[in-house]
Amino acid sequence: MVFVMREIMLTFVTSTGTAMEDAHTTLPDVEDAPGTAFFAVYDGHGGGKVARYCSERLHKNISSDAAFSASDFRGAINNGFLETDRALRDEPEHEGDSSGCTAITATITYENILYVGNAGDSRAVLCRDGVATALSFDHKPADIEESTRILFAGGSVESGRVNGLLAVSRALGDFKLKMGDTSQPGDQIVIAIPDIIEHRLTDDDEFLVLACDGIWEGMSSKQVVSFIRQKIAEKIPLDIVCETIMDHCLAADGKLTSIGCDNMTMVIVAFLNGKTLEEWYEYISNRVALNMRKRDENHQAKIEEASKSKSRLGKTLSRLFSGQFRASFAGQK
Repeated sequence: MVFVMREIMLTFVTSTGTAMEDAHTTLPDVEDAPGTAFFAVYDGHGGGKVARYCSERLHKNISSDAAFSASDFRGAINNGFLETDRALRDEPEHEGDSSGCTAITATITYENILYVGNAGDSRAVLCRDGVATALSFDHKPADIEESTRILFAGGSVESGRVNGLLAVSRALGDFKLKMGDTSQPGDQIVIAIPDIIEHRLTDDDEFLVLACDGIWEGMSSKQVVSFIRQKIAEKIPLDIVCETIMDHCLAADGKLTSIGCDNMTMVIVAFLNGKTLEEWYEYISNRVALNMRKRDENHQAKIEEASKSKSRLGKTLSRLFSGQFRASFAGQK
């Protein structure tokens, strides 16, 4: 069984562009919520105020919701997103602020169940015995369900953007694309309602990656998980792993520079499962080596089978050309 408390190690790295608009939250022990851990990445746009506010308030709004006390974690996460969005709109200091942010959150309960809440195009990807498992999906305006909702709410999708402006269909903030108190949360053009995916943690779960879209535009989920896993096997510290991934994503597009690039934020949550950090590194290293041996054995088996097939074909052709082979369709006299 996986025990979460005090057995999670995490790291994060941020890469700034012209101005840092991203924010994150990393809480292995949530205050006033025994046995609960919370992690999140907030990818800001149009400014960083909303992202910073969410990093300070969203987890509190989730854990203080009545549904949380009743162990209705899905309800608490949904309510927490909506309450944070409502509170943002009503905050005097945020009046006139046009910024917004996507949110990808991971809540791990005392029952070792992971709940991922997502609004936007940041992602959560779980490494399960070396396999990348998506725990979120992007909310893009061009997606049929999202575009239908946007059009029904009176908006439009132009060049893949909401009203030609916003590249995501769900976000916190962005109140110029919301209709205030007169509309239900689900009836707005841009909504803050999260999709929530539930996953029970097991010993096969090695680590979780939360990252903004800048990472996923440069590497696929499978590539990120494979890269991290290989670096863990090489005993590379996770903060260096994050930096290396970001360098790779920046280099993937020659037009991106350290001055003009998009902000990037990544959080890696390592599930130690009762091990020390050193033991966890060794454990992953052994699993990587085992997977490589299995891959090599399968590859060798395929080579041997291909060789046998080639040999059988050669013998058949030899018999044919030597006159020993009688085809079944030979003419009858």
